[in-house]
Amino acid sequence: MSALIITTNYGVEQDELKMPLEALRNAGVPVTLAATEYSPVQSLVGDKDPGETFEPDTLLADVEMGDYAVLVIPGGTINADNLRTDDAALALVRTFAGDGRTIASICHGPWLLAEADVARGKSLTSYESIATDLRNAGATWEDVELRRCEEEGWTLLTSRNPGDLDAFSPAVVEAAR
Repeated sequence: MSALIITTNYGVEQDELKMPLEALRNAGVPVTLAATEYSPVQSLVGDKDPGETFEPDTLLADVEMGDYAVLVIPGGTINADNLRTDDAALALVRTFAGDGRTIASICHGPWLLAEADVARGKSLTSYESIATDLRNAGATWEDVELRRCEEEGWTLLTSRNPGDLDAFSPAVVEAAR
């Protein structure tokens, strides 16, 4: 199986992209990084300081579903806020959930789940500032390091912030196998 990571080209939290990406690659899992544009993805550290850049493999709009076992949605306030207004990102989330595939999202990434209307009935975690948004979208929000929820016919893995990556990244790798 393989993994799909989606992001915008500016504002993704560096470690929330880098650590799951490296964990998947180190485990021998094929990974596709899809972005909104064919230009380097500029990550940020703490939503403000420039981080590393990453080269996307494809555009969000050009992703073919194939055999992806897991969709990874990293956070970063700017990244997540822009992803939730991207039609291709919304379509991918709805398709993954509708097909019963796993979605893994960290920090502000679950904003996209709320916007795609797939959070309803799920138990999840996120950066605490979006907890009310997720509750309003019909989810049950919990303050835990890693939450796995299999309700509604698909698996959701969520974590709160970069401090949870030591739990999040291995869970993503397990889901991709």
